[in-house]
Amino acid sequence: MISLNFNPFPMLETERLHLRKITEDDKHEMFALRSDKQIMQYIARPIMKTVEETVEFIKSINDSIEKQEYINWGIALKSNNTLIGTVGFYRMAKEHYRAEVGYMLHTKFHKQGIMQEVMPVVLNYGFKQMKLHSIEAVIDPRNKASENVLVKQGFVKEAHFKENFFFDGEFLDSVHYSLLAK
Repeated sequence: MISLNFNPFPMLETERLHLRKITEDDKHEMFALRSDKQIMQYIARPIMKTVEETVEFIKSINDSIEKQEYINWGIALKSNNTLIGTVGFYRMAKEHYRAEVGYMLHTKFHKQGIMQEVMPVVLNYGFKQMKLHSIEAVIDPRNKASENVLVKQGFVKEAHFKENFFFDGEFLDSVHYSLLAK
């Protein structure tokens, strides 16, 4: 079984970006992400209604990191350190050396290659530092941009489940992708 240690918090970098810990100082940017209907349309989670709710969410993220349950980075521009998105490993199956990767990005940063820049660094951390054997991604099949991110990183489609979960009054499909350690 893998053993995790996110202390000290692992800061990662790309050419344009810092991947850093999300703090309460990011509450307004996180609220902008988690309350945006366009961003959240493919993420089956409730839309945040208040900044206070976002503060509690940030606290829960950091509590989970502290407990070594999962890790979530804030994606920030090097130029001003402003949070523009998140990426992390969730649903860790430590006994199977497997985790799910998830990500979101503010709409004004879409189509700028941000996730294509972030993913290799995050995946490398997952495979090399966390010793994962496989990384899974579960997406809404309507989210073609997310599918493109995964395919460009070498993920393979494993399954398309029809109406396999219920959220916000409707049954939704999910598509599962995976990437194995090389």
